[in-house]
This record gives sequence, structure tokens and C-alpha cells, in this order.
Amino acid sequence: MPILTLYVQRILELMKRYPGVIALGGFISGVGSFILVDRQQSLATWIALIMLISWLWLMLENSLTELFAKVFKREIPPPLLRYATQMIHQESLFFVLPFFFITTTWNSGQLVFTGLLGAAALISITDPLYYKWLAPRRWLFLAMHTLTLFAALLTALPIILHLTTAQSFKLALGIAMLLSFPSLASIFPIRTIRGGLSVLGITLAIGCAGWLLRSWVPPATLWMTEVAISTQLQDRTPGDSLDEVSVAQLRKDGLYAYTAINAPRGLDERIYHVWKFNGAEVDRIALDIHGGRKEGYRAWSHKQNFPGNPVGDWQVQVLTEDGQMIGVLRFDVTDLGQNTVAPSEAK
Repeated sequence: MPILTLYVQRILELMKRYPGVIALGGFISGVGSFILVDRQQSLATWIALIMLISWLWLMLENSLTELFAKVFKREIPPPLLRYATQMIHQESLFFVLPFFFITTTWNSGQLVFTGLLGAAALISITDPLYYKWLAPRRWLFLAMHTLTLFAALLTALPIILHLTTAQSFKLALGIAMLLSFPSLASIFPIRTIRGGLSVLGITLAIGCAGWLLRSWVPPATLWMTEVAISTQLQDRTPGDSLDEVSVAQLRKDGLYAYTAINAPRGLDERIYHVWKFNGAEVDRIALDIHGGRKEGYRAWSHKQNFPGNPVGDWQVQVLTEDGQMIGVLRFDVTDLGQNTVAPSEAK
């Protein structure tokens, strides 16, 4: 034990002398996680476990630092703790960003959520912003802290526990609410019953807002690898993808909405193809997908019943059980005699 204590003290002295190395290490580690997850998703399980362990340490920071001081008779320098917190933020944000950038439907409210994550990642690697602008504003610091944890849980839970997107969202939102209560209590000290009820009310309001805006949150581990709107489907392979189709062709063959969706290995998920005509829902078809296939699990819906006058703008929204959007396929129905072959718009 004396030898271990000596080594720990030497490491602390080096960290205290060169604190910037910790932040640099966190940045490099975060970028490394980004590249590894983007190229080989199987590594995501190990990275996700490391992220969750680091967050557990962050939640128990005060207790663990006291234990460290008792065992090694040496306090951890405050700058080291600040840099460690920054490192966790960096690693967590750069870990989740590849998933959310892939799964975001950019012409929807999901742009806001992913944009906030991108801004948080930029702040985490910019010391003047992180220490001089964010850290002194404790309410803002805690908001970023909760957002980062929420995004990390959304990404990690389906990979590690094979929870569905709906289950992961509910659990991540519940944990975020639970952790936001003591954070809010530190900003608004509870001195009376009324004060406690106010903090509880704010916490519940945060949870309700998160639930109502769930369609703005991309399903972190589900994304479409191949899409098509087609009049043909053979051997689980669609024909030419269309962005325009004539009424005559529509009446003759109907239309297939084809989606190949990437999902973590072992994950079973129910999704919906929601057919919309000029913004109004006309059909909702449930499909069950299974994760693990590199090219994505192939699923499709075949619609043959159309309104009397189907000319107009159509779209097929691909949604999770809780209404999170995986992507959108768009096409137009015209009264022309011919249809034009062109790539469908997936997002």
C-alpha cells in the first residue's frame, strides 16, 4: 500500500503540473470513440460501458474523493476534478454524436436536439467557453450535464441492455428527471414545503416537456440504410425508386414503401410506416424489425387503397412506437401518363 500511495501521489503531482494534458487526452479519446463507433459498431458496447462507468463516478464524485483522501492521505486537486468532468463531457458527447448525426431527420424538429448536442460538444473542447462562460452559470452547466447524460443513455441502453427505443427513451427520461431534482435543489435551495413543491413541479415540467417533444429526439441506434418508393418488389428487393408516380400506375400496381433499418444486434423493435396525403394521415402499418444485419433489416408496406383523387404530395414517415421519427420517404402523385424515375428522398 505505501508503494501504491507513492505512485498515486506522483501521478497527482504530474497532473497538477500539466493539467492541460487531461483535457487534451479527453478530446483525443472522444474523437477516437467517434471514429471507432462510426467504423465498427461492435466496439460501441465497450465504449458505452466505459461511458456509463465514468458517469457513475461523476455522480458519486464527492463520496469517492472523500474516500480517496482517507485511503491515500492526499486530496485530489480541484483543477484535476474540473478537468476530469470536462473529459467525461467530451468523451460522452463525441461518443453519441455519430449516432445522432446519422439518425437525425434534418428537416424536422430533430435538428434542434442534435444541434444542441453539437453546440455542447463545441463548448466542451473550448476552454474559455467551458470555464469562463458555462461553469460560472451553474444552472446552464447542470442543464448541459443532464442533456449529455440523457443522450448517452439513449445511445447506450439499446446497445447494452437490448431495450427498445421506446423503453430506452422512457428510462433515460426518468433518470434525467431523477438527477435533475438534486441539481435544481442546489440552484433553488429548499427551505420550506412550498419551495420543495416548486422544485418538484419544475422537475415534472421538464419531464413532461421531454415527453411531449419526444418526436424531436432522434432514435439514436436506428437509422435507414436503404429506402425506396416503388411499384415492384421481388425477392425482398424493390424495383426502381420513384419520386413521381402517375395515377394510372398507382391504381394498377399500388405502391411499396421499402426501408432497410440498421439496429443493434439482439434488438427487436416495432416500427410504423405512416402514409400521409397532403399532411393528413391515411394509413398506419406496424412492422417488426430485428437488429444485427449489417445492411439493415428489410421491411416494407404495400398500399393499394388510395383516395378517389390521390394527386398531391405524399410521404411515408417511419416512426418508433413512441413516435420518434427514423426517417421520411417522399413522393408525388400526378395525373400524367408517365412516371419519372429518380432517387427518393429519405431525410
